[in-house]
Amino acid sequence: MQVLELKDIQHKDTPIYYRRFYNGTIVMEIMQKNVERSIEFSIETTPLGDKNINVIFNQPVDYPMVPLLKEVKSYLDEFDRKGGLPV
Repeated sequence: MQVLELKDIQHKDTPIYYRRFYNGTIVMEIMQKNVERSIEFSIETTPLGDKNINVIFNQPVDYPMVPLLKEVKSYLDEFDRKGGLPV
């Protein structure tokens, strides 16, 4: 399982500056097949600077959720650090 791309990213406006909400489409390679799924996710920055990332898949995925969520959260964290998410 590998995350290939995050596309069609839309930022949802919120009055709380330390919580950011997004939705988009994630492209993953699962068992040598490219799979696209619609997701919603949020990134919350704690007072200590840590990030809590929550992910919701809007469509079912034929893969165990624990390793899938771990990989997606890791990808989103790196994508955010590189400045890929709209503010």
